[in-house]
Amino acid sequence: MAQDYAIRRAVEIDETTPMYLIPRPNWAGENEMTTVRYLFLIFVITPVLEMWLLITVGAQIGALPTIGLVLLTAFVGVNLLRYQGFDTLWRGQRKFAEGQLPAQEIAEGIILAVSGALLLTPGFVTDAIGFAGLIPMVRGAMARLVLSRMVVSGMARGSSGSSTTGFTVNGGRVDHSASSGASKSEDIIEGESWDEK
Repeated sequence: MAQDYAIRRAVEIDETTPMYLIPRPNWAGENEMTTVRYLFLIFVITPVLEMWLLITVGAQIGALPTIGLVLLTAFVGVNLLRYQGFDTLWRGQRKFAEGQLPAQEIAEGIILAVSGALLLTPGFVTDAIGFAGLIPMVRGAMARLVLSRMVVSGMARGSSGSSTTGFTVNGGRVDHSASSGASKSEDIIEGESWDEK
């Protein structure tokens, strides 16, 4: 859906034209190939590497100690995840109460969720990646990288709760200077709706 919108904007075709009639730009195919490569890495290479590591470690220290090590890393990881998650949640709530968009904290929350899933997955490679997501400096850098590739705009409630202020997230920076009265984009239509009874 988002890629369809981006293709429409790139080739400047209106919303009524069916997608199959729109010529696809070159970058659309490149993005699909990159996605296929990442999916191949995640779903084929990583499990094979995990099995090899588990077998190798099991041969060196034994099966039961290997299982215990996997369970220990999951237990320690979940406890660290809980602490880091609450810290990120509190920082996000504080920013939101100040009338700012907690974009960094939202991105870090997503990274924490993925890290938690990786820590609960049996294996040493996924545990290493999951623990890396729990390190605040690494998580912050990853969140800034994700935010640097995003452009989001919208309306947020002000600190008093009654007024609305515009914001734009562009390249990881949050700009609160967008006016609430006039829209900067031609694609946004303001209006009212109601339910008839």
